[in-house]
Amino acid sequence: MRLDKFLKVSRVIKRRTVANEACDAGRVVINGKVAKAGYEVKVNDIVEIKYGEKIIKFKVTAIETTVKKADAAGMVEFIEE
Repeated sequence: MRLDKFLKVSRVIKRRTVANEACDAGRVVINGKVAKAGYEVKVNDIVEIKYGEKIIKFKVTAIETTVKKADAAGMVEFIEE
């Protein structure tokens, strides 16, 4: 699954266009490397997203194409916030 779609489906970022913009700006890092929106996300990837001074870091635990809002939290395991 593409990174921008994963961020939207897992509800880490609410809209896919915002996820795309974050990737284009170089604010998304996967396994220590800056990632583009088209990166194919895999289970156990470590993702960091920079929001100004704040950094959200999480591990991908599952990849689902569609999930209910209540189940979206199970797709990621937050390491730091």
